[in-house]
Amino acid sequence: MSNQSSIWAVASANKIAHCKNDPLYQCTIKDFGFELQNHGNSLWIVITNNSDVRIGFRTAFSSTDFTNVDFRADDDNTLKIKCSAVFGDYSIEVEWPNTEETILHYKTEFIPAEDIVVPFWPRDIVITGKNGSTSDTKGDVYISQTGTRSGLIYAGVTKPKGVSFLYFQNLTSLGAYNIDTETSAGNVVGGQWPELGLSLPTATEKPMKAQQIYTLSDAYVCLSNKTPIDQFEVAKGFMNSLAQLYLLLPRPETEYHNYLDILNSALHDLQTNKGCWSHRSGHPYLNAYVSDYETPPEIMVQLAVLLPVTEYIKWSERDCAIEQDIKQGLPAFYNDELKTVMRWLPTEEHMLDESEEQKVPMVMDSWYLHHPLLNLARLASAGDEEAKDLLLKSVDFAIKVAHHFKYEWPVFYRMDTLETVKEEAKPGEGGEKDVAGLYAHVMLQVWEITGDKKYFEEAEKAAQTMTRYGFDVFYQANNTMFAAKAMILLYRETKKDLYRDLSYLFLANVFKNVALWECTYGYGKHFPSFFELFPLSDAPYTAVYEEQEAYSGVHEYLSYANGLDILPSVNLLLAEFVRYMVNRAIYYYPPMLPKEMLSEEVKTGELDPNLWIALEDIHDGWEKSGSVGQEVYGAGLAFGIVPRQYIRLADAHFMIFVDYPIAEKKVSKNKVKFKFLGDGRLTCRLCIVHDGDNVLPAIKIESVIEGKKSEIKCINTTDKEFEYKVSGNTDVVISWS
Repeated sequence: MSNQSSIWAVASANKIAHCKNDPLYQCTIKDFGFELQNHGNSLWIVITNNSDVRIGFRTAFSSTDFTNVDFRADDDNTLKIKCSAVFGDYSIEVEWPNTEETILHYKTEFIPAEDIVVPFWPRDIVITGKNGSTSDTKGDVYISQTGTRSGLIYAGVTKPKGVSFLYFQNLTSLGAYNIDTETSAGNVVGGQWPELGLSLPTATEKPMKAQQIYTLSDAYVCLSNKTPIDQFEVAKGFMNSLAQLYLLLPRPETEYHNYLDILNSALHDLQTNKGCWSHRSGHPYLNAYVSDYETPPEIMVQLAVLLPVTEYIKWSERDCAIEQDIKQGLPAFYNDELKTVMRWLPTEEHMLDESEEQKVPMVMDSWYLHHPLLNLARLASAGDEEAKDLLLKSVDFAIKVAHHFKYEWPVFYRMDTLETVKEEAKPGEGGEKDVAGLYAHVMLQVWEITGDKKYFEEAEKAAQTMTRYGFDVFYQANNTMFAAKAMILLYRETKKDLYRDLSYLFLANVFKNVALWECTYGYGKHFPSFFELFPLSDAPYTAVYEEQEAYSGVHEYLSYANGLDILPSVNLLLAEFVRYMVNRAIYYYPPMLPKEMLSEEVKTGELDPNLWIALEDIHDGWEKSGSVGQEVYGAGLAFGIVPRQYIRLADAHFMIFVDYPIAEKKVSKNKVKFKFLGDGRLTCRLCIVHDGDNVLPAIKIESVIEGKKSEIKCINTTDKEFEYKVSGNTDVVISWS
């Protein structure tokens, strides 16, 4: 990356290298030296190692020189600094790295002397050489904040080599500033080499208020004396550093939500609300959005709901009328001439109004061909013969398309001619890069169903093309997660490290598109947002369908990976995503949200605030949500969560709820055993959910560590729930009499 320095960066770099004042404080920890430098109007932590690079992190900034700079070391690890400017007072706390992990943390609080607006704020990282010239260094920024995702920078110094760092701003801490100035935490962390980091959002109309306490920075920096040499090292370095920081972050509390009741409400509304359905060619079909009657039925919409509904039916042993309604309409999507299922119901393609690029007869969005095949394969694996027939009649066409495009799919193409309609999502960014991974997933499913090795070989061919894209392979969240799952399955079968590394590459792309912070401003105070996953790399909102499917993909990835040698950071981060997804997913349902935060204008269909059909879109706290529509194809949300997080026990008057993924479940008379996945340094929730109508038996819950059992005590009770806290990566035995 070429250097493009501002006048602020040039001046700061020179002072960092040639600071005239002695350091206020200095120490050496592992391979890094740390200095606290006072530049008059800025206080910097300057980090050096055995190369010539200097990385400065500005902890406080003033338009004039500070006065009364005082500091004290509370212990070997913590430094507290107080300083004043003409417009207010600063308090800074610095936590130096410990001997095990090289992680720096600094937090800056500010009390204005009077109401103050902020027309400009410089970024807080400058990278320079020993001579103080910003041109002395070069580097790569692998990840930086997009929209309201995590406020982070992951970067490596390439000249001179030997340093990389993950800088993470805890954007939750900026909440008071965002509330009073009515600003967003979106796109506040970024910059261009060598000037990076946080720049407070400008506030020229709403000021910071006099005598109020504001956190202006809450930064964590994970340092490494190694620069990644390829896309796989970038992926693994990012996930490992993120997991280390995650353990130090203040994380919001979660709570138990009764998804059993929520599912019943969602099922009732899905079955009975006429806005969810249309009748075409003699069959009922699900609309994509509530009351969207102008768009022809889509096979993806039908299967996106059918699959979790069938999972719930199997789990509950309960009939569900909509299962057959959806199944009976699926064969009509098959095109005998092309010999494949189509996106749009062929008899209704005349309804397409060509208002969007994909709303044209015969135009296919690349991932749309493979996603229905993936869900047909999941149904076929569960014994559905009609789904198997549709899958096997369509798979040759999918292979034909893959070979035509040489496993490098555009965004849109014509089904009849395979002519490219749109090559790239944006100029220079390529097409739908993760489709090769999604295609490999389908091929592996067909291999598992048929036993025909040619499909396994086809999956490997597709997987091996994924190395050509570099680190940025994310196109759509659920498909990227399915691609990661396909790669870990290939690794399990072949033990080829390439496939495990590719799975890490896909996972790292998922984690760079999450928001590890809690929005507390505007409408954000009405719903939890920690660990949101965004559907597209530039999407301005989170979306229920992509999140729900990525969540199910996480469970399946961990199932495939159980017993394999995978990075501990993968286990930690994936398990925590599940926990927070289960905590916040119910807020996609409009009845859980105040009506004033729901959009009055809806792009597609209608929005009914009392209907238990999830919104497609949840926005930044200052924006209303639901403007895209009420997403019928996201109606599988509760149906997907219940079978994965509740353990149903025959002839018992209770269920077991867990908010982590589990494995190795064994149910016997009056006993159930399973293993919590995740990391033992974090805890998860286990609940005994009583049906309320019968006497609850005596229940004992024990953890098993190295063959020794230890009873787990209840920490909270309500009328129907008994709650326990359990460490991740723990075997549990639950018995009752």
